[in-house]
Amino acid sequence: MKITVIGGTGLIGSKLVNSLRNLGHEVLSASPNSGVNTITGEGLDQALENVDVVVDVANSPSFADDDVMNFFKTSGENLMAAEKRAGVNHHIALSVVGTERLQESGYFRAKQVQEDIIKNAGIPYSIVHSTQFFEFVGGIVKSSTVDNKILVSPALIQPIASDDVVKAMTEVTIGEPKNTIIEIGGPDKIKLSDLVKKYTTVMKNTDEVVSNPDATYFGAPLNDSTLIPGTKAKLGTIQYDEWISNPENQR
Repeated sequence: MKITVIGGTGLIGSKLVNSLRNLGHEVLSASPNSGVNTITGEGLDQALENVDVVVDVANSPSFADDDVMNFFKTSGENLMAAEKRAGVNHHIALSVVGTERLQESGYFRAKQVQEDIIKNAGIPYSIVHSTQFFEFVGGIVKSSTVDNKILVSPALIQPIASDDVVKAMTEVTIGEPKNTIIEIGGPDKIKLSDLVKKYTTVMKNTDEVVSNPDATYFGAPLNDSTLIPGTKAKLGTIQYDEWISNPENQR
């Protein structure tokens, strides 16, 4: 197949491009750096010419409420319009487990708008809801640190390695459109506060991890089901302890 990966230079995108190429598919890695801009529309029609499948794994460069809404709304509308012109057969997007439960967060309100645009576009689609990546625990720590204290919720989370995300995304990309949401997650459930403590211990971060049930997740409150996928979710095999013990993942 001929496949275009939007956001093809990011963490998931770059690995997905390589995975699909290794299977013999013709894959274009599309990003603003390669002259393809879903916000302005620059290079979009050329990037989708004779393409069978489009995979969107791009993320907003800013998480500010207005910026992220503009990114996902504008990008989504431009992308779906270009795909209609090009006759694309399958649109795949990477989103987040619990998006519909996290609507007090500006980021997740924007992700919901992106998903609604896809569902209403009339193009066969598959939306992959993933739990949080192992690689983003450091970002959670950074955003939750105030005066040498890391304030995080004890709510359950089921994080996943990016390699397991790419494996699942590869299977969806080469498969038939599902026209629904597919959930993926890691093999183990853990309290977010305990996950952060594992990270800070390995990284020798001496800030105190404070478990606070009122701590929000990018502006949204959590409970033990908010970030957990359903019983039909496809689960990865890489465990966090195994992953974080690898020095290459401790950067």
